[in-house]
Amino acid sequence: MRDAAINLRALPEQRDLIDHAASLLGKNRSDFMLEAACERAQAVVLDQVFFQLDDQRFREFTAMLDAPPSENPGLERLMGVKAPWR
Repeated sequence: MRDAAINLRALPEQRDLIDHAASLLGKNRSDFMLEAACERAQAVVLDQVFFQLDDQRFREFTAMLDAPPSENPGLERLMGVKAPWR
């Protein structure tokens, strides 16, 4: 059961477009909007964790990951600091 309300304001033209699209799919406005919003939200989240590379760029990417780390005095100093909870 849905119990969280989501409210938003739209122009009449936007509402009419949404209603028309929803009716074409046999859905009501709420179901259509919720489905569309969730699909977009999932795409945004996936864009943060998934990306595509062609073969050449993938080889370059994996070479960078496999390369030994460059010296970073600041990071070395930070890693040498004792954690306050220890």
